[in-house]
Amino acid sequence: MRPTTAFLSLVLLAGSACTHGTNIQQGTPVTPSSTDLTERSRELAKRVIIADGHVDMPYRLREKLGPDGEPTEDVSQRTAEGDFDYPRAVEGGLDVPFMSIYIPAEYQETGGAKALADSLIDMVEKIARKSPEKFAMARSVEEARRNTREGKISFALGIENGAAIEDKLENVAHFQRRGVRYITLTHSKDNLLSDASFNAGKRTWNGLSPFGKQVVAEMNRVGIMVDVSHLSDDAIRQAVETSQVPVIASHSSCRHFTPDFERNISDELIRAVAAKGGVVMINFGSAFLSQAANAYQQQIHKDITTFATTRGLKPDSPELKAFVESYLREHPAPLAKVEDVADHIDHVVKLVGIDHVGLGSDFDGVGPTLPIGLKDVSQYPNLFRVLLERGYSEADIEKIASGNVFRVWQQVEAHAASR
Repeated sequence: MRPTTAFLSLVLLAGSACTHGTNIQQGTPVTPSSTDLTERSRELAKRVIIADGHVDMPYRLREKLGPDGEPTEDVSQRTAEGDFDYPRAVEGGLDVPFMSIYIPAEYQETGGAKALADSLIDMVEKIARKSPEKFAMARSVEEARRNTREGKISFALGIENGAAIEDKLENVAHFQRRGVRYITLTHSKDNLLSDASFNAGKRTWNGLSPFGKQVVAEMNRVGIMVDVSHLSDDAIRQAVETSQVPVIASHSSCRHFTPDFERNISDELIRAVAAKGGVVMINFGSAFLSQAANAYQQQIHKDITTFATTRGLKPDSPELKAFVESYLREHPAPLAKVEDVADHIDHVVKLVGIDHVGLGSDFDGVGPTLPIGLKDVSQYPNLFRVLLERGYSEADIEKIASGNVFRVWQQVEAHAASR
């Protein structure tokens, strides 16, 4: 997820009972054994493959290109900014981040969406080529596993916003050849494929468009996972029904905790995704996790928009920036905690079982709204510790970390290969 408006972007930039393989009830504290849980969680993060469904590193780098057109940050080294770099990924045990090829909604109107997607893919491939001892591309689960065995971090690719397909069905196969392994059908506004959750006041298609249904079928044919994050409820429902293989929600949390936030996925739709064999991958942004943080984000967006529009201010206006800074000092943002991420995992497991939940952090996409204890890619062990404390087995955590999304990925590969 990237901010849905320029004003929200300004805000983000300024604010710097179930069982789990045991008979322990959900949320019941477990008395630690003699093994220190902190060390055990770190060891577990090193041992299992961690696949994160959504990391916005490519667009983060694109926003700060140097005069030569190259990124000013080198993510093969520790960086002062952002949530992802190689040293921190190694520290946290991250193996397979799906790098988001993010296409802002305005490209649907101005054109150039496919070209932007190709340029971002080029950037990710170049980063991997420049540090072959650290990074490698992953076009399949087999490649991802091999890269991990060789001590490399895999870059898998997911396009965020099917606007990159433009109006040409053949572009689906083009992006499959380029290594894209999921496509989020839309983003913050309705596009040629689908209605968007953030565009609640308008429903262009009442779900998927006829072209969107063709695109889903073509994604099935060529072996690209269908991602239903950002879609309206009707569009999610229709995507699940149309797809012949399981779908994923690459970075969505549970609407149970944020009832008025359609961007999160409802219990009904979690059940629908799971019934098809799919996976809901939990977003780490505080506004996705807690009602207090969600209400705060909506209020601050409203207040800043009102201030700007009544004064005719542009997003880069010094007066608007000063207002935001003052607002944040007087009204500090409530942040979720790592335990809240575990609560969302618990909720999915309670509804549909351990096989249908994963991790989709939205690192580098939700800015300073990340929860206490999960501020960057070095901190996955903190979440593992909470899950161990709640009685999840190591086999359960491995499914959450990568096993479930790898299963879907392989099913989609196998379906395409059988055609």
